[in-house]
Amino acid sequence: MNKCLISFPNSIFPSISLEKYDVLSEKLTVQNSPILFGCRTGLCGTCLVAVTGDIPLPKVEEMELLEILAPNDPQARLACQIELTTDIAIATYG
Repeated sequence: MNKCLISFPNSIFPSISLEKYDVLSEKLTVQNSPILFGCRTGLCGTCLVAVTGDIPLPKVEEMELLEILAPNDPQARLACQIELTTDIAIATYG
């Protein structure tokens, strides 16, 4: 399966289908998702989201920022850093 379904629960945005390993910060826009991106490199935290689904664990740099922005929340991720490998649900954080 080379496609992944991205859903946005509790929003007006319909689900979208992306290629496996697509970079979310390059594919998600204000027209197709509720997720906002700032720096797109994992430094600013603008794209902090709650993710439901089986995705790879965050890298050390992302984990350091998540410990500040969303301590002890295993669903918290930076959307720009997510390695898209399967269907996921993404909600804005907070």
